[in-house]
Amino acid sequence: MTDRTAGDMHGSAAKAADGAEELRDQIERTRGELGDTVAELMEKADLKGRAMARAADLKDKAGAMTVQLRSSAAQAGHAMQDRATRAGHVVQDRATKAGHTVQDRATRAGHTVQDRASRAGHTVQGKATEAGHAAEHGAPRPVRTVIRAGLRHPRPVLVAGAAVGALVAASVLRRRRGGRRR
Repeated sequence: MTDRTAGDMHGSAAKAADGAEELRDQIERTRGELGDTVAELMEKADLKGRAMARAADLKDKAGAMTVQLRSSAAQAGHAMQDRATRAGHVVQDRATKAGHTVQDRATRAGHTVQDRASRAGHTVQGKATEAGHAAEHGAPRPVRTVIRAGLRHPRPVLVAGAAVGALVAASVLRRRRGGRRR
């Protein structure tokens, strides 16, 4: 054998060794890829496992949604309670103001009536005094003594006058009723 042939063989053997090594590496990669593919196919074929995993996901999502809905409902309830409380306070304030307004008006009306009654009482008292003085000067002496006593103590005279007025009014009413029945 020649050097060239031995060198060629040595080169061919080296190439063959390199080729065998490369072939082994390729076989290992193909086995790994095949193993991954088989695992993926097994996962896809495991319908029960996939269904259970999906059910667990849906259960988790439903639980989270329930918590969120409860929280939203609680917040809405608090908001409505706050609004109702504020509305109640507004109504209460308005009612209080209205009550004060009515009370003020009633007080003013009462004062007005009281002032008018006081003025009317003073007017009547003044006229009664004038009439008493006129009657005193033009009346006989025994009547003047009674009039002077009435002027010194007007209350009993006013009470007696009111009683006489009530009797006259009752008499007039009886006559009117008696006249209508016939």
